[in-house]
Amino acid sequence: MPARIRATAVAAVLGVAMGLTPGAAATAVPPGRESRLPVVTPTPQSIDTNGRQLRVPARVGLVLGDGADEATANLVRRTLESAGAREIVGERAELTVVAGLLSDPDVSGALAEAGGAKPGELRPEGYSLAARAKGRGGLVALAGNDGDGVYYAAQTLRQLAAPGRIAAAKVADFPLMALRGSIEGFYGAPWSHEDRLDQLAFYGDIKANTYIYTPKDDLYLREKWREPYPAAELAKIKELIDAAAGHHVQFTYAVSPGPSICYSDPADIQALRDKLASIHEQGADSFYIALDDISYTKWNCAGDEQVYGAPGQEAAGRAQAELLNGVQRDFLDPAGAQPLQMVPTEYSDVADSPYKKVLRETLDERIVVQWTGTDVVPPSISVADAEKAAQVWGRKVFLWDNYPVNDYGQTTGRLLLAPYDKREAGLHTALGGIVLNPMNQAAPSKVALFGGASFAWNDQDYDAGRTWRAAADYLAAGETKTAEALLAFFDTQHLAPTFGDVVWQPQAPVLKSKVDAVRAAPRGAALRRLDQYADLLAAAPERIRAGVPDPAFSAQAKPWLDALTLWGRALQSTVDGVRLAAADPAGADRAFAEAERLAAEAAKIRTIPGTTRPQGPVRVADGVLDAFLADAPGLVGRR
Repeated sequence: MPARIRATAVAAVLGVAMGLTPGAAATAVPPGRESRLPVVTPTPQSIDTNGRQLRVPARVGLVLGDGADEATANLVRRTLESAGAREIVGERAELTVVAGLLSDPDVSGALAEAGGAKPGELRPEGYSLAARAKGRGGLVALAGNDGDGVYYAAQTLRQLAAPGRIAAAKVADFPLMALRGSIEGFYGAPWSHEDRLDQLAFYGDIKANTYIYTPKDDLYLREKWREPYPAAELAKIKELIDAAAGHHVQFTYAVSPGPSICYSDPADIQALRDKLASIHEQGADSFYIALDDISYTKWNCAGDEQVYGAPGQEAAGRAQAELLNGVQRDFLDPAGAQPLQMVPTEYSDVADSPYKKVLRETLDERIVVQWTGTDVVPPSISVADAEKAAQVWGRKVFLWDNYPVNDYGQTTGRLLLAPYDKREAGLHTALGGIVLNPMNQAAPSKVALFGGASFAWNDQDYDAGRTWRAAADYLAAGETKTAEALLAFFDTQHLAPTFGDVVWQPQAPVLKSKVDAVRAAPRGAALRRLDQYADLLAAAPERIRAGVPDPAFSAQAKPWLDALTLWGRALQSTVDGVRLAAADPAGADRAFAEAERLAAEAAKIRTIPGTTRPQGPVRVADGVLDAFLADAPGLVGRR
């Protein structure tokens, strides 16, 4: 590469709509100065300014009312300490936070005093928040419609706080969908126990309330579903159940008996109930039976043919409905558990069938049915699609969204880091909820999960780009340069495939716009902008490693970050070649040759063995970056 000095400070080339979080780098604003409200995710149903911002003094009062549990109290304390409080007392002070149920007179009184108002309807998980400045402090009221609502009010306070201040706001909020979160249902390397614990904490932060535990590698869910868990494994499940509760997340245990169950065998029915009972004893009260990825062209035992007839769609529907209704009636109802959830054998279309007809007509109306959209990996989901699904199943369906899962051939070598998108506003009218099926890589999956939870909370005011930027800010703990680097990295992993040839999210749209501009005019401003972006790409991996507090993100994304360093340097050399082509043809040729060498080195990097299904060479902005590097010499006549 020709020697030249590159700027050590890369110009900001991506706009980042920053949502302030505790610990975010920020300069304290004088308390009398008005400021725009920070981005809050999920977007509240209503949020308005409420005067001048509140100053956070050294001594702060925290008054807890009914419904403010330990998790909520700890979250509020951490938020206040991050904002600068050094002493938190259990009484009113110059700045006071009051948290509890709206039905508590002290809490509702504080809400009115801070300028808030009671909602007209007390929606589950909803809350009202008001923060009003007074003197050198003020009053913050966190009033939940229920215990979950108090916790979610505290999560919103976390986003309104910054070093030295709290944004003055009035918020009235509630989720539009009852179920929001993830289903660990992918094939290949499972998440570790530590990954799962970290995910549960993350779900609390993003107001997701559902985690469905069904890792395909858990033999006691599928191949050995009849057998009890060993004590050590059962203890881990209990730890997950307890951790979920601490973050206001519902732990749902899903068992997959379909590959071997004999529907007509009382011993198998009892074994299934015993398995569920063993998990119920650990504290779980939400259960799920998975009947996907099985065949109904054969029975697993001769007895089923005698009872239900020849194998087929209708017979399978009758056998499954009898099984599911029995679990609901004979186990869940006496246990006082949540309604049963299930995924059917036909889960990915809206066409009626004998199988769907039987379940629609005979399945207990309380049982929740999952659906993956109009395909296993749908390119989009419309309200009309979901309404058709609701018609064929006879109830609102629960969306199992196969994004950002990367366990199929078209995702080989990819992280799927595009924003959660192509789901139509208004889906809450036909869906009971949404869970995303994530990647083998738990920490990078947070990008899509962040968006999915925000959409399920408020699909009517969901902005994919704004939420994507907020996800980067969350991962960067509010550090602007790190968030900028993350967004550049996400762009190189933007492609989202389906099972076929359709690509439902394009590859590297930001980078493509810049290289296309250079293709059209290989000199001048377009080349300068691409030069700046090349610097950002080359520097992004180290910025991410140094700036993202979660070490799991960098560890799980390591091959892609390593490859991006090389691809970024190759783009820098290519830009040098284009710049030098007229004045220094030999120097241009050396720059292009160096770019080719770096690209070849990058192409050798593969996924970490044993961590991804399927394995393969990692892909970085493929079809965009590699194509430009190959074509650039021809743009300036150096072929």
